[in-house]
Amino acid sequence: MSRWVLVTGAARGIGRAIVDAFRGRGWQVVGWDRREPEDWPADARFRQVDVADPGAVDAGIAALAERTPRLHALVNNAAVQIAKPLVETTPAEWDALMAVNLRGPYLVSRAAYPLLRAAGDAAVVHVASVHALATSANIAAYAASKGGLLALTRAMAIEWAPAGIRVNAVLPGAVDTDMLRAGLRRGHLHAADLEAQLAELARRTVLGRVGTPAEIAAAVVFLADPAQSSFMTGHGLVVDGGATIRLSTE
Repeated sequence: MSRWVLVTGAARGIGRAIVDAFRGRGWQVVGWDRREPEDWPADARFRQVDVADPGAVDAGIAALAERTPRLHALVNNAAVQIAKPLVETTPAEWDALMAVNLRGPYLVSRAAYPLLRAAGDAAVVHVASVHALATSANIAAYAASKGGLLALTRAMAIEWAPAGIRVNAVLPGAVDTDMLRAGLRRGHLHAADLEAQLAELARRTVLGRVGTPAEIAAAVVFLADPAQSSFMTGHGLVVDGGATIRLSTE
């Protein structure tokens, strides 16, 4: 029997790497994003969905239910970032970020619940961030949303365990994506140009480098696959090259 996975924020970056990782393991993949992807693989399905829009989410799940009565994994990856001081963040910007980063996983998970429950051994994986645990200046809205997502992970794990649904989160550190590069302008690094800032980030990581989307995707697949993680739920798996284990006083 084919196993089905739905990945949000699938058009590029970590989301696209997650799509490719599941495809490589023979899963039936459905990707959602509010933007059209480039070079979408022929063996995966795509639907343009804004996860902050309840109507679009419900319609997307209804379309998925016409293809399969069961969903074996849901990966809530869609996210946006605001890189500016909290006092300069407008209420509209705050609400727009929360609508995608925190309300989106709630909406998609809630709508997908019947399909996940029907699978019997399903998994939800939220893509959170190390900013849920330790953060830096000028990224407060994003950090708050990811902290909320980690709390949601624990609450869902408790509520959904009787239905056979495990709920975990991956907390990536610095991963080379467009979002990371855009966020470097918030001034928390000393280097002036982009490549020097990336090199500075690498030096601050215990492993001495920035991560790749494929490395985060591998962690997501691990948490989604019952053959690998069947006794894990409510867990936040940190994948950050050791960035959060080092004392700030070093």
